[in-house]
Amino acid sequence: METIFSDFSQLEGSCCYCSEETAAEIRRRISGMPLHAIHLIGTGDYHYQTLFWLERVGRPFSLILLDNHPDDQPGAFGPELLSCGNWVLSARRLPALQHFLWIRRASDMDAAALPATLPLYISVDIDVLSTEYARTGWDQGGMSLAELTGLLGSLRARHCGPGSPGIIGADICGGVTRENGGCDADFELNRRCINAIVEAISGNNS
Repeated sequence: METIFSDFSQLEGSCCYCSEETAAEIRRRISGMPLHAIHLIGTGDYHYQTLFWLERVGRPFSLILLDNHPDDQPGAFGPELLSCGNWVLSARRLPALQHFLWIRRASDMDAAALPATLPLYISVDIDVLSTEYARTGWDQGGMSLAELTGLLGSLRARHCGPGSPGIIGADICGGVTRENGGCDADFELNRRCINAIVEAISGNNS
C-alpha cells in the first residue's frame, strides 16, 4: 500500500472537535484519494478523520483500533459534535462495520474477534506506545514498538495470505507539535516509529 499524507490541521474548526462545515470539506478533499492506502493524518487531535475513510467502505469489514484511548466518549459537547474522542461512536453505527476490536495492550489482542473472512481496516494512534518509543500530546500507554509492529505483522499475515480478504486501508496518527512542547528529538523519534509501523502494515521492510 502506498503512504499518503492527509493532514488537514490547517482547516478552521478541525482541532480535536470537527465542525460540520470542516467535516464536509475533509470528506470532499479525500474523495479523490485512494482508500486502499496508509493515511498519515497528523496528531491524535485529528483521529476523527478515520471515520471519513470508514464511511467509504462499501462491504462488510472489521476495524481494529490500536490506541491508548477508546475514542468512544461523548465529550463535553455530547456525541453530536464529532471529535477525536468520540468518533468510534459514529463508526460503530456504520452498516458495513461488522466487528470492532480496541487494543490498548498487546495482551488485548483477540484474533477470534476479527474473522479472517472479512477485510480489515487498521487505525493506529502512536500514543498506544510508551514514551520510550514515541512522544505525543496525550497520556501514553505501555506498549513497546516491537510489540506493536509484531501485532501488525501478524494481522497482515492473517488477512493478506492466499485467499484472504486483505487489508482495506489503514491510518496512523499521533505525535506532538512544537507549539505543544515538541522538540527535534521528539519529531525524529516519532518519524522512526511511524516508519516502522508503515513497514509492518505494508510488509515492506526496505
